[in-house]
Amino acid sequence: MAQKNGELLHVVFIPYFTPSHMIPLVDIARLFASHGVKVSIITTTYNALLFESSIDHATELGHKIFVYKLKFPSAEVGIPEGIENFSAATSQEMAISVFMGIPLLQKPMESLIFELRPHCIVSDMFFPWTVDVAEQLKIPRLMFYPTNVMYHCVEHCLKLYAPHEKVSSDSESFLIPGLPDQIEMKRSQLPENIITKSEGPYWELMRRIKESEPRSYAMIHDTIYDLEPSYAKLYQEIKGKKPWLIGPLFHFSKREEADNSRNTQHQERHSCLSWLDSQEPNSVVYICFGSMGRFSDAQLTEIALALEASNSSFLWVVRKGDEPQESWMPTSFKEKMLTNSKVLIVRGWVPQLKILNHPATGVFMTHCGWNSTLESLTAGVPMLTWPLFAEQFYNEKLVEVLGCGVRIGAEVWHSTFDIKDTIVNKEKIEVSLKTLMNTSGESEMIKSRAKDVEAMINRAVEKGGSSYNHLTALIEELRCHVFGTSKE
Repeated sequence: MAQKNGELLHVVFIPYFTPSHMIPLVDIARLFASHGVKVSIITTTYNALLFESSIDHATELGHKIFVYKLKFPSAEVGIPEGIENFSAATSQEMAISVFMGIPLLQKPMESLIFELRPHCIVSDMFFPWTVDVAEQLKIPRLMFYPTNVMYHCVEHCLKLYAPHEKVSSDSESFLIPGLPDQIEMKRSQLPENIITKSEGPYWELMRRIKESEPRSYAMIHDTIYDLEPSYAKLYQEIKGKKPWLIGPLFHFSKREEADNSRNTQHQERHSCLSWLDSQEPNSVVYICFGSMGRFSDAQLTEIALALEASNSSFLWVVRKGDEPQESWMPTSFKEKMLTNSKVLIVRGWVPQLKILNHPATGVFMTHCGWNSTLESLTAGVPMLTWPLFAEQFYNEKLVEVLGCGVRIGAEVWHSTFDIKDTIVNKEKIEVSLKTLMNTSGESEMIKSRAKDVEAMINRAVEKGGSSYNHLTALIEELRCHVFGTSKE
């Protein structure tokens, strides 16, 4: 796939420093490399450790992919060396320091880009300044959003029509005009920047991201055209640009590998998978709220009581505390946990993709982070949705439109990762659990719909599928843009 004089298309990738952004963008870099593109990834020393094994694997396959490591300004922001990613931060203060350290890397990153002289930049949304660099170098800059496109359409219509200003209370439902589906929300579920003019470094950055969109060559999303075709069309009308939809990236990049040697640091089989082997097919509720959210003790108790009352088998990933005898655990629940083989609580990292694809897993209780939602859809596992912050309430709406889940009934959007000020009670959790775990017509319809979506996603990443076609057309378009001709 060489171009004139044998020159390869050279693209620089700049991933953001949190796994939900970093891993999918690295997956795009690997996909580009597998299609004959020379790839350079710019990151920091410890962030590189999170994905280097997959890059080593790509280079073994003969792909031209290089990683450039910069030193994170740990001392300048007062955090220990090695804390370079939001997932490594153990407190809100530390997370803020990581956030403040990232802009200090702009100058060294800029210098490196000028030195590399690439044909194109693909950067995470959180690096809006890359559009200035691209303009100086007279090259295209593409922005990566690790999100679906429906979220952008919903947010646009909220800002345009302001239906939330026409209700009398935070708990009153309203319909959002201008969308292909009947989407209802409550004011309490909306991010603060929709309701008020939000101030502070984070919201200032969000404004700069939006301003960089029209100056960007294109936007890439980790989603699937077939999942939300009417929103892809509306998105193009709103933004004036076709979105390139090449997800699900974790699934697509695996298809392009010779084997599934991802997560080599966790290659020994996780004990929770052996436990799942002993459970009945589709009988287990898998519960995980991502790596960022922290529930209060009172909320964890309500979840425990609901699980106990539902009498389901469950695998629960709990972030809180390292001791097995937590104070939030009701005594009866603790006893059940010790004596019952239908119950497993895990702390720390788990192989989520393998859990979701295990025959015993029947339902996923999730915070609706987009990666988790996509992983569940790709595995054909129906969801119990419990959004907490960021764009998660919008993701819940897409699950609703797709008919692949049941709402638990969370009503409040949170501005921090600490979920302390609201409680979803045991009764709500129990009712939604029983809705999906029984064999009613409604439950069977949701499960069947989840399987249909799984099949649709599998087709999308195969040759001739929508994600495959978007990827190959995008690379071809960039080659034509850069070299003026398309020559295989």
